[in-house]
Amino acid sequence: MLSYQLRLTLLSDATFGRGDGVAGLVDAEVQHDEVGLPFLAGRTLKGLLGAECADIVVALENARPDQKERWRQASERLFGRSGAALEGEAILRVGVARLPEDLRSALRQEVRKGRLTPNDILELVTALRRQTAMDAWGVPKENSLRTMRVILRGTVFRARLDFVVEPQHDDLALLAACVKALRRAGTGRNRGRGRIQAELLGKDDHLVTETLFAKFREAVIS
Repeated sequence: MLSYQLRLTLLSDATFGRGDGVAGLVDAEVQHDEVGLPFLAGRTLKGLLGAECADIVVALENARPDQKERWRQASERLFGRSGAALEGEAILRVGVARLPEDLRSALRQEVRKGRLTPNDILELVTALRRQTAMDAWGVPKENSLRTMRVILRGTVFRARLDFVVEPQHDDLALLAACVKALRRAGTGRNRGRGRIQAELLGKDDHLVTETLFAKFREAVIS
């Protein structure tokens, strides 16, 4: 099975929200595991990549109608057909984006030994940010103050990308384009949060984003 690693580096604070908060403390909590380590769910990450792919395919349909079918097929191989009953039609499997393994292992040891609690772990890599809505005059709206937990910029996540069957050259080229297009993730993207740099890593952590993207660029401008 062919596999890659997707490396996400936060260029700004980000909230990978779990859809709820903690009463009296935070209105929007980040997804985190039982040890307090934040993560981005694989389903969510695949959806972000799929959304970028859809935008790219639409742009290509307008700019290069002669290649419309070529890249539509590559998109369907990667992410499946819209409305398809079987998710298995997509050849790409996207894993959970987690902190680097060595860091997770070290922090888990600290929890096992009782030197840190899960809440301590969570607070090591996150912070609380407060924001309020403004009216047309720039005055804070009443009862609009919200507290969000953010993962601190500079934090690195990794997710495994597995192909269940051998991908075609176009599949990898389009995937690289989707990765390069992925610039934001999480809650508050329109407020400056969640800026990310996404990169594809191959064997031995060799960076392959640009190599694969060069094939995509060559194909669409030829």
